[in-house]
Amino acid sequence: MAVFRITLINELEKLYRKKKVFVAVILSLAVVVIGQLGVLGVRTGFGIRGTGNAEFSILVLSVVVNSILPLFIALVTIDSFSGEFSHNTMKITLTRPVSRFKIFLAKITAITLFILTILFLLLILSLITGFIFNVNSASAKDIFKIILAYGVSVLPQFILALGIVLFANLFKSGVSVFFISVLAYLGFQVLGLFFTQYANLLITTQLSWYTLWLSETFPVLKILRLFLLMVGYGIMLFTAGFYFFDKKEF
Repeated sequence: MAVFRITLINELEKLYRKKKVFVAVILSLAVVVIGQLGVLGVRTGFGIRGTGNAEFSILVLSVVVNSILPLFIALVTIDSFSGEFSHNTMKITLTRPVSRFKIFLAKITAITLFILTILFLLLILSLITGFIFNVNSASAKDIFKIILAYGVSVLPQFILALGIVLFANLFKSGVSVFFISVLAYLGFQVLGLFFTQYANLLITTQLSWYTLWLSETFPVLKILRLFLLMVGYGIMLFTAGFYFFDKKEF
């Protein structure tokens, strides 16, 4: 356990030094500011109430989980794997007395903590901004639902990251991995539009599964079915990603 902890700290330090992480944080927070300015503009210019505190936080979440966060998850994941492959820094990591599985797991954990950090910062800032600028503040029940929505959004983003990890271990070039990831993402989006009966099987559709948790009639069976589906995807992608990482020659 001590070896894994040291490896994880090393991965977090490498992640912390990457400029992409800070850009991701700044852009994510900019979404909150721009969104609130847009709400104020609509309210002032057209006399429309706009969104309340709860609606604003969910609006921010819907924008981020379907655009900005997947983009930066792809960039950070590619840097963690393909970036080290291309710069031959992975050889240095592998010379340490730690198994490949622990290195792989530490990288996945660091990426997951990145996702948690972005969502946590967005949650806090959107709530604070909502309380300051929106007259209709959220109730305790609304705040609980907002926290729940942000919390459950971690899982589909994590599964998305595992898919990119698999691509990163299949292809050498980080540019190739990025474009393949973008094409796969857009392809799944298109498939979801044309084959709506199978849309729930696609990870891109599951990025918005937090909406199920906000429903007045709580769809327990549907949530459980999607949860088990994502867990299945996660196990397969994690196993496949580690298999190719373990077999890779540096």
